[in-house]
Amino acid sequence: MKITYRKLESSDIKQLLALVGVYERVFEMQNFEMPSVAYLQTLLENQQIVFFSALDDYENVVGGMTAYMMPSIYYAAPEVYIYDLAVEVAWQRKGVGRRLIEELKSFCKGHGCKFVFVQADLADQHAIDFYRSTGGIQEDVVHFDYQL
Repeated sequence: MKITYRKLESSDIKQLLALVGVYERVFEMQNFEMPSVAYLQTLLENQQIVFFSALDDYENVVGGMTAYMMPSIYYAAPEVYIYDLAVEVAWQRKGVGRRLIEELKSFCKGHGCKFVFVQADLADQHAIDFYRSTGGIQEDVVHFDYQL
């Protein structure tokens, strides 16, 4: 089966809903409530958020990513943060995630972005190994959350 990759456009609400469903399953999100279609539509229309999907022959979303383009005070070019990247379990280790990274990198090069970055939990060795294998350079940082 062939996988196709595409950047979601403002008319792709069905694909975004399906992508959020992939995130819910892969990340094992408990008690998750899908945001409203109206809210998700505003995200699709936001030029600072980029969604990519991986679709099987039947147009089912089998993986995808969400990335944020952030203006930089240090460069006259945006920086891009990969917030989510997930692939359905049946499609993992078949090059889908790697290709999603390549699609994003190509998009970013075409838009003059300075660099792409992503974080992975120290406990998630699979994610760390994946990002290393796709050319990511590990940095030792500590992440802090502020609960509001």
